[in-house]
Amino acid sequence: MPTYDYICDACQHEFEAFESIKADSQTICPACHEPRLRRKIGAGAAILFKGSGFYQTDYRSESYKKGAQADKTSSEATSKPAESSAPPPKADSPKPSANGSTP
Repeated sequence: MPTYDYICDACQHEFEAFESIKADSQTICPACHEPRLRRKIGAGAAILFKGSGFYQTDYRSESYKKGAQADKTSSEATSKPAESSAPPPKADSPKPSANGSTP
């Protein structure tokens, strides 16, 4: 529910009211009880995010963090390239010539 600003045109009393969007605006001033109250036009109603879930990734439990760390280390171990089992090339093997034929 948003917070609305009100001002009384009779006594200049200003206050904020926490009301539903569907609620009708107030008309009676709580200070002077005159029906000259109006809702001020502001930058917009403030929205307050309260409760769990809005920053779910920021406040994870310790068990979740440990599991995520274990997944990370196991995926790093499997993503490393395996060492080649092929033997290295021989140093005395013939090299092709510039025209593509061997000597």
